[in-house]
Amino acid sequence: MCELAALRERRAALDLVAAEADRARAGSGRLVLLRGATGTGRTALLEAVAEQAAARGTRVLRARCSPEDSEVSFAAALRLLLPGAEFAGRTGRFPDVSDGLDDRTYAAQLWQNLCSFAADSPLLVAVDDVHFADELSRRWFVEVARRIDRLPLLLVVTERGQYDIDPPSDGLAHALSPTLVRTHTLAPLSTDGAAQMVRADFGDASPDWVEDCVRAGGKSPLLLRALLDDLRAEERDGTLPASVPDTCAALYPGAYQAAVSWWLDSAGPATAGVARALAALDGDGTEDGHGLAELLARMAGVDSARVPGWLTAMTRLGLLRPDPEGRPGYAHPLLRDAVLSGWSSVRRQAAHRTAAETMQRRGDRAEAVARQLLRAPVVGVTWAVGVLLDAAALALRDARTDDALVLLRRALDEPMPAARRATVLIELGSLEFAAARSSAGIPRLAEATRLPGAAQDRVRAAVALGTALARQGETRAAVDVLRGQDEHLTDHPDLARLLGTASALLSDHDRSIREEAYHWLSETAELSPEAVGPAGQALLVRYDATAGRTSADAAMRRIRALLAEPVDPLAEPFLLGTAAAVAQWADELDEAERLVRRGLAGQRPSLLHPMHLALLNVRADITAARGGYGELLADPSARAGAGTGAGGAEGITGRTWWPGGARSQPSGPANVHAHAVIALVETGRTQEAARLADGFDLGLTRDDSWELNRFLYARGVLRAACGDPAGALDDFLECGRRQAARDVVSPVVTPWRSAAAECRLALGEPQDALDLAGEELRLALVWNTPRPVGRALRVLGTATGGRRGLELADRAVRTLREGAVATELIPALIAQGRQLVAAGERSRARDPLREAAERAERLGAVRLRALAEEALREGGSRRAATALTGWEALTGSERRIAALAADGRTNAEIAELLHLARRTVETHLTSTYRKLGIRRRAELATALTERSAEATETTETTGAAGATEATGTTEATGAAGARGT
Repeated sequence: MCELAALRERRAALDLVAAEADRARAGSGRLVLLRGATGTGRTALLEAVAEQAAARGTRVLRARCSPEDSEVSFAAALRLLLPGAEFAGRTGRFPDVSDGLDDRTYAAQLWQNLCSFAADSPLLVAVDDVHFADELSRRWFVEVARRIDRLPLLLVVTERGQYDIDPPSDGLAHALSPTLVRTHTLAPLSTDGAAQMVRADFGDASPDWVEDCVRAGGKSPLLLRALLDDLRAEERDGTLPASVPDTCAALYPGAYQAAVSWWLDSAGPATAGVARALAALDGDGTEDGHGLAELLARMAGVDSARVPGWLTAMTRLGLLRPDPEGRPGYAHPLLRDAVLSGWSSVRRQAAHRTAAETMQRRGDRAEAVARQLLRAPVVGVTWAVGVLLDAAALALRDARTDDALVLLRRALDEPMPAARRATVLIELGSLEFAAARSSAGIPRLAEATRLPGAAQDRVRAAVALGTALARQGETRAAVDVLRGQDEHLTDHPDLARLLGTASALLSDHDRSIREEAYHWLSETAELSPEAVGPAGQALLVRYDATAGRTSADAAMRRIRALLAEPVDPLAEPFLLGTAAAVAQWADELDEAERLVRRGLAGQRPSLLHPMHLALLNVRADITAARGGYGELLADPSARAGAGTGAGGAEGITGRTWWPGGARSQPSGPANVHAHAVIALVETGRTQEAARLADGFDLGLTRDDSWELNRFLYARGVLRAACGDPAGALDDFLECGRRQAARDVVSPVVTPWRSAAAECRLALGEPQDALDLAGEELRLALVWNTPRPVGRALRVLGTATGGRRGLELADRAVRTLREGAVATELIPALIAQGRQLVAAGERSRARDPLREAAERAERLGAVRLRALAEEALREGGSRRAATALTGWEALTGSERRIAALAADGRTNAEIAELLHLARRTVETHLTSTYRKLGIRRRAELATALTERSAEATETTETTGAAGATEATGTTEATGAAGARGT
C-alpha cells in the first residue's frame, strides 16, 4: 500500500523513464533527472523505475547519496559500483584510492569499469538524492551523462528541487546540454489524489474527516502517509478516531511529527527558522505581503528577499493556505503544531520579542505588537508597557474583557514607575473583581493603595477598593479603607472631602453606617459647607428628599446651584450622579438624562467607582418612568441569572450591572432586577417575572441596601398581579419598614403605601387603606411633583369612593396630564373610568377608559390595557378595544400636534405654543405616524387631508396571551394598577 500511495499520480514520470529505457536499449543512453520537493516521493519513484527496468531484463545499479559522505572522494560513485562484483572479474581488480591515482585517472578507471559492464547488457544506473553526493562523484555523474549517448545505459537521478531560503547550489544538469538530459519535476498531489490516498486506508471516513487529513498532509505523500500511519494506530475495533487532532501530542506513535522534522531538516536551518517563525505567528492576524516577509526574516535572522518566494512555493505545495484576508498560514493546525514543536521555548520567546520590536519600529497596530509581547519574556523598555496598555484599552472599548485582563497582567511584568503601576493595578483589580469573581482583584486594589505616589492616585485606589468591598457587603471595611487615607491627605483638603463624600455614598449598603455617615456629613456642612463641597451638599439634598423634608422645586434649585459651582474633576461624578437622581425624582427626566450622559462620559467603565453603577441605576429609573419596558428587558443583565442561591444573579453578563460584568454581583438582587420584574408584569409576562423573582432567596440575603427594598416592592407588584394581595401586602409593608429604618419616607423612592392601600382594599380593609393612602398623599405633597401626587390622589380616590372619590380621581388625572407621565396617567384614567361607572355615568366613563387602553397599547403595557378593556366591558361598552389605527385612533392631543406639524410648525414651536415639553411633542408625533401608517413628517399633510369616515377601528389585542393571563386576575390586582416606578 505504501508503494502504491507514493506512486499515485506518477504515471507520467514512469512513462517517461520507460521511453528513455527503450531508447537506451537501442544504444542511445541519456540522463533522466527526476526533481521534486521533499516529500513528493522521489525515492519511491526511483525504486519503481528500477523494478520496472529489472522486470524488462535490464541490469540495475543503485546508489543512495548521503550528506555524511560529502567529504569522501567518489563516495557516491563507489556506493554505486562497489556492489557490482562482476566488475572485478572483468577488469582484474576494482580501483582503490590507495593506488595513488590522481582524481582524473581514478574517474577514468571508474568510467572504464562502467563501460565494460554496459557492454554486456543494457544497464540502468539509479542514483537517489544526487544533491547529497560528494563533489567528485557529481563531476563523474556529469561526465557519464555527456558520454552515454552511444551506450545502452540509462542514468536516472533524483534531485531535491524546491524553493528554500538559502539559495540552492547548481543542479546536476546545470552544465549539460538539454539534448543530454530529460528533466521531470514531481508535482504535489492533487486534492483528489490525496483524498483517494486517505480513502484507500479509511474507506468509511466522512468527507470532512478526509479533508482534514488532506490539509494536514499538505498534499505531500510523505506527510500524508505518516499521518495515516499514526491515525491507523489510533483506530480501535475498526472505529476511526473522532477527528484529526490539532496537536502532535494527540498522535501516536509520532510518525507524522518525525516526518515534519525530517522535512524541515532537509530544507536547512534558514528555511526551518522561517517555517517555525511563521508557525509562531500563524493566527495572529499579522499583515501579509512584504510586512510579513520582513517580520519572518527578522525573527529567523535570514535574508528577507527570499521569504516571499518561499511563502509562494509552500502555498503551491499545499503546506500553506491563505486565509480569507489573504494572509498565508499552515493548511492545518496539526501541521503548524508539528513545525513549531521543534523550537525550544527560549528560542520561541526570543523570536516573539524580535517580532514585537520589529512591529513596534515600523508602527504596527498596538494589538498586533501586544500579541507578540504576550509570548515574549520581559522586554524591560518603556514602549512595551505603553503598547500593552493601549491594546488593553482597545480590548475594553470592544467589550473584550478577557483580552484586557491578559494584557494588563502582562503589563505588570514590565518595570514601570510606582504611579503608573498603581494605575495599572487599579484598572486590573477593577476588572478582575467585575469579570472574574467577587474576591478577585481586591489584593490588586489593596496593593495600589500602598504604593508611593501622588495623593490623587491613592484616592482613586482607595475609592476603587472601597467600592469592591461595599459590593461584597463589607461596608464597614469599605468606609475604613477610605478613612484610613486621611493621614496621607493633610495637605489635600479637597481629596479628604472627596473621600468623605464617597464614604457617605458607600454607606448606602449598611443602615447603621449610613446613619453615621450622613450625621457627620450634615454636621460638617452646617458648620462649614465648603468642608463637604458641592458633591457632599448634593448628597444632603438627596437625603432630605428621601426623608420628606424638602420639595422638588427647592431641591432642584439647590442642585442647579451646586452644578454651577466649580468642582474638582474627581468629585464631579459624585455630584452628577446625585443630581441626576434628584432630577429623576423631580420628574425632570430630560435634565436627569443629560446629567447621566455627562456623568458616564466622564467615567472609565473599567474602573470601579460607586457612581458608575449609581448613574446606570438612574438611567434605568428614567427608562422605567417613561414606560420603556422593552428597553429594560432588552438588557441581558435585567433578566438573566436568577436561581443560583443566595446570590441569585450569577448569570448576569450585561453591562448595565457592572462593566465587563459577569460575576461581580452583590449577595442580593439589584435595581435592574426590580425593574425587570415590573416590566415583565406590565407586558403581561407574569410567569417569566415569577421565575426571575423566585431565583433570589431573600431569606439568605444579608444585604441592607435600598436595592433590596426596591426588589421587595417589585415582588409585591408581581404578587398583586398574580392574585395574591396578602402576599403582596407583606412585601410592601416590609419594604416600608426597611425604608423607614433608613429614614426614607418619601414616596419618590418606592410608593409602597399606595400599593399597600390597594392590597388592603382587595382584602376588605378600607380604613387601613384610607390611612395608608392619606399618609402617602401628605408626603407626596411635600415633594409635590405629578407622579407621586397623582398616584396618591388616585389611590385615595379609590379608597374614598363616592362623589369625593370621583373628585380625587379627576384631580389625579389632571395632575398627571400636566406632568405628561404616561405610566401613572394610564392607571389614573382607569380609576377615573371605574369611578364614573360606579357613579352611573357610563357614557362619560368610556372616554378615559378608551384613552387608557390606547395609551397602554402605545406603551406596550399589556396588563394595563387588559384592565382598561375589562372596565370598558363592565361599563357596557360594545367594543372591547379602542381604534388603534387611522384618524379615529388619534387622541385629542395627537390631533392638535399633528395639525400644527402638518402646517409646517417645528417641534420646538409646537411645544412652546401648547406649553408642552419638546419630548412630549416628539412622542405624540411618533405615535401619530404609527397610527396613520406613515414614516416621516413630509407625509403628514397628505395623510390628514385624505382621512375619511371609513377609518378602520380595529379590535386587535396586543399580546393576547399576556392579556389573557393578566385579565384573569383583575379583581385582585389593584396594587399592580398603582405600580410606581
